[in-house]
Amino acid sequence: MSKRSERVADALHRELAELLRGEVKDPRLHGLTVTAVEVAPDLTHAKVFVSHVEGKAVWPDCERALGKASGFLRSQIAGMLNTYTVPQMKFVYDDSLARGLSLSSLIDKAIAEDKQHPQDE
Repeated sequence: MSKRSERVADALHRELAELLRGEVKDPRLHGLTVTAVEVAPDLTHAKVFVSHVEGKAVWPDCERALGKASGFLRSQIAGMLNTYTVPQMKFVYDDSLARGLSLSSLIDKAIAEDKQHPQDE
């Protein structure tokens, strides 16, 4: 990724997070978090990774809501970015947080079970 696309990705990340938190009123999007943004080198497309506090089960509703809000989001971002165009955004569910919590839980469980058994000598 070029330095310019990295800067645009960072700006998109910040602005989208702020817009989703404060400006978008759709209740289906409450609890949604922007985890990462990848922007194409030509700045025409962006892949926006999001997660939700309720997990992947609510993703279909969130995806529909994001589709409806995408025009509003692009128009708001257009006024904030200093670029010729605003990237088309594709929203993708990011389950890395859930996987991380699951792995952490498994590790905690293994440690607890290990403490219950005497050490082999």
